[in-house]
Order: sequence, then C-alpha cells, then structure tokens
Amino acid sequence: MPGARLTQEERRLIAAGLTARLGYGEIARQLDRPTSTITREIARNGGPSGYRADNAQRATVRRSRRSKAPAPRVPEGSAGGAGHARGAGTGDGRDQAAVEAYATQLAELLAQLGMPRMVGRVLACLYVTDCGSLTAADLVQRLGVSPASVSKAIGYLEAQELVRRERPEGESRERYVVDDDIWYRAMLASAQRNTALAEFARNGADLLGVRTPAGARMTEASVFLELAGTDIVRAVQRRRRGHSG
Repeated sequence: MPGARLTQEERRLIAAGLTARLGYGEIARQLDRPTSTITREIARNGGPSGYRADNAQRATVRRSRRSKAPAPRVPEGSAGGAGHARGAGTGDGRDQAAVEAYATQLAELLAQLGMPRMVGRVLACLYVTDCGSLTAADLVQRLGVSPASVSKAIGYLEAQELVRRERPEGESRERYVVDDDIWYRAMLASAQRNTALAEFARNGADLLGVRTPAGARMTEASVFLELAGTDIVRAVQRRRRGHSG
C-alpha cells in the first residue's frame, strides 16, 4: 500500500481530515501512508484550504496520461522547458515535489495577505521558475485551471505591475514575465496609489471643512498617506542604490 498511488477514497479521507483540522501526520497514520505522501498530495492539489478530493483525482489522471505521452523535445537552454524548471530530470538535484510544495505555500501566504487566491497561484508558479516566464498554456497545464482563470489573474498582476507580457522573436505565443525587480516596481506603484489617495483626502478635507471632525479626519488621513508614500519611495531608492553600489 505505501508504494501504491492514492485512491479516490483515500483522497476523500484526506479532504475529511483537513475539514476536521487534523494534522498531516494524523491523516497519514489513518491511511497507513508516509506523511511525505500526504504532504505532497495536498501541496500539489490546492493546499490545505483548497484541497478537493474529486479535483485531485482528476488532476492525477491528467498527469498520468501526460506522463505516458512522449515528451516534446525542448532545445537546450530553451525557456519553454523552464517550468519543469530545470527541476527534477534536469540533473540540478532539486526535489520537484518540494518546489511544488513551496510554490503552494507561497500562494497560500499571498492569499492570507489579501491577494486573490488564483492570482497568488499564478504569481507563485511564475516566481519559482528560473527563467521567470511562462505562456498561458504552461500556466493552464501546471495549475490545472481554465485559460479564463489564468487570463483574469494575469490582468490583475499586470495592473499591480507584478507581471509583464513579451513575445520573444520567433515565438508565436506571448510569455508572462516576472522580473527580478518586480517588488521594487510594485512598491513604487503602491506609493503612487498612496499619493493619489492623499490628494483625494485633502480635497475631502477642504470640502468638509478642516475645522470639522470629518475634515480633521480627512486631513490626518492625507498627511499619513503622503508620508507613507514618501517613505516607500525613499526605502526603494536606498535599496536600489545599495544594489547598484
């Protein structure tokens, strides 16, 4: 049993265990499976909050079919093969299951911080690739989601300046790219939003009257937002100067 693939009934028991807030070790003991098997199963199928037994079963069937199909030849150094990320099978010594688990944990953290769950999954998937770019088809295949879901998530990430599009010469498909400095640019975009909010709050204070309680509240908000935006810009500039030095 420990070496066999998980059955659909076992996946339902995993889902029930997660609903009951059991630990991975307890679920593993109930199924007489290694804890690492349960950890990988949950990590690659939506994480503890997104795990669904039926979805996990279907994803396993799809992966099994793909593994039986002949793999397309990817030229050495081609970005098209970066998703399997230069992972297991490229001789770099990485544990692909651990990489997938890390990407899932990153997506979970981003969701806890307020990012829409699908957006976080797409960003995490891109971020753990060495080349930092994937096509829409790559993302659909890796995440097991619809093209529409990927498109919506990419639109959100572009608006936040976390992802950009490019079409390399000679390629027919667009690639979605995360650059090394995406967090710098994202923070600058956040500072710009703070500045816009500060100006809007100042206008509100003028309208309401700066001596009224509501106007004073707006004035305080505008001062705070402006200072926060300035501090962000200064922090980013200091960090960039440190890198360039």
